Amino acid sequence: MTVFVALLRAVNVGGTGKLPMADLRSMAEDIGLQAVATYIQSGNLVFTSDLEAEDVLCRLTEALTAYFGKTPGVMLRTIPELETLCAQMPFPDAPPNRVLVTFLPEAAPSDALEAMVAPDGEEAVVLGREIVVRYPDGSGPSKLKFPALKPGTARNLNTVRKLLEMARERG
Repeated sequence: MTVFVALLRAVNVGGTGKLPMADLRSMAEDIGLQAVATYIQSGNLVFTSDLEAEDVLCRLTEALTAYFGKTPGVMLRTIPELETLCAQMPFPDAPPNRVLVTFLPEAAPSDALEAMVAPDGEEAVVLGREIVVRYPDGSGPSKLKFPALKPGTARNLNTVRKLLEMARERG
């Protein structure tokens, strides 16, 4: 049994559409996922499954596509992947609500940082399938332009740590 964390792109914040977390939990259970839980309203799902990651991703994407009428972005991670990410976390002195982790469907391109325009002093580090950005003044007022973030979905460091804690409770 593997514990997974699924991070949905643009759910309840624009883009993909509205999805009550009760509906997301029911949908996950209907496709055979177990020990299902959600965290806040932005499409964070923690669960266990005997299926391989590729099968989980396929089933979840199909169910969400049927719900929305279009294919949403779903990033899937395991406990070891989140533990490695948290252990490598840059910007140790930054407030965790000013550090956003963007989860990508695949590894960021090697030149991802070259296209970043950070007029407010933002800093970024690429960690494989994640890009971590420190926002000195918060992400709301930021004028950051960073094309490599577009296919992903971002969570602040507090949320990432909470999802890891929830995953560990199931493992």
